[in-house]
Amino acid sequence: MKNICVFGLGYIGLPTAAMFAHHGANVVGVDVNQHAVDTINQGKIHIVEPGLEAIVKQAVDNGRLKASLTPVHSDAYLIAVPTPFKGDDHTPDLSYIHAVSKALAPLLEKGDLVILESTSPVGATEQMVEWLAEARPDLTFPKYHEPDNEADIFVAYCPERVLPGKVVEELISNDRIIGGMTKESTKKAQEVYRIFVEGQLLATNSRTAEMAKLTENASRDVSIAFANELSIISDKLDINVWELIELANHHPRVNILQPGAGVGGHCIAVDPWFIVNQNPNEAKIIRAAREINDSKPDWVIGKINAEIDKLKAQGIEKPTVALLGLAFKPNIDDLRESPAVNIAQKMLEADNANILLVEPNINQLPEKLAAGNLVSLEEGVKQADVLVVLVAHDEFADKSLLGNARILNVVSNI
Repeated sequence: MKNICVFGLGYIGLPTAAMFAHHGANVVGVDVNQHAVDTINQGKIHIVEPGLEAIVKQAVDNGRLKASLTPVHSDAYLIAVPTPFKGDDHTPDLSYIHAVSKALAPLLEKGDLVILESTSPVGATEQMVEWLAEARPDLTFPKYHEPDNEADIFVAYCPERVLPGKVVEELISNDRIIGGMTKESTKKAQEVYRIFVEGQLLATNSRTAEMAKLTENASRDVSIAFANELSIISDKLDINVWELIELANHHPRVNILQPGAGVGGHCIAVDPWFIVNQNPNEAKIIRAAREINDSKPDWVIGKINAEIDKLKAQGIEKPTVALLGLAFKPNIDDLRESPAVNIAQKMLEADNANILLVEPNINQLPEKLAAGNLVSLEEGVKQADVLVVLVAHDEFADKSLLGNARILNVVSNI
């Protein structure tokens, strides 16, 4: 299968499209964002990901990769669009997948392969098949409970499991779960990913693949929640949590993670809620972990406000606080579901201090932080009465660069 159409050209879709093109496939990437389409067709990228731009440029220059607002018929279609929440109750929103299904259905021909990559609740692949079948009654589609039966269209769910900042490397090297609606769908999807994946292609069915993706991130969320809860307990008991974890991790079978300002990103901060939403009475630990991690930013804000009150008691009428880091993890520009953004937004709304925002990986603040002041690290250090390290960017690692201001650190023991 040499002709591939990728829906969604974001942090996963674009690297995936570029990787297929780099390894010889003809790829059309589809996105609703005109700026993204234009940027990619110039051989540039609209996201920050080390090593990606050179691959995109080469693929565009040799004609293997093209971005478009509209899809074209291909042998295989990959869907990598967002799956956010509908509201505050964490109900999954599959409207983007639905929209792609409507755009894709008229192009389908017998023998085509459709792969859903978007992180989704269990059963989303089957729901997508229902939408496609409604639009194309002239074609037969696979059924989850009939894995041995043939159909006109092959369908699989194949989630990514890559680390932002290392996506180019990990797309190739990481093992991949291939969950076909039928056994033949699994084989067809394996053939496609073998174009560039060097890791194992682990065969299963669509529901298990969907649940595996959610399980991986829920497991990490639970581990982070333990570290975050430990940091809160340690603070109450006047214990240095960083020293505590270091000592505990000397146990040969203990590996406690590092606490932080919360949990962000479109995976760990979102995926566990899909499990809870479908299994509200059973997912007790998963729900508790989500609640712990979601509440951590408010605890951090409490610590910041305590520092502000100390400064006011010293006669500083409106102290200046520099928040260092806005991304959801170190050394990237991705602000999705970032606890640091949550903290910055609430501090700006409270208006009990002059808030400076330092994020070396972006040039413009998101709309929700439009009232804020984005400054360089040097300027933040120069003006601030207190520095709050929210993200462990490399730029913040050298304590000598942080001057003599009071440092409140929630991500490492610098």
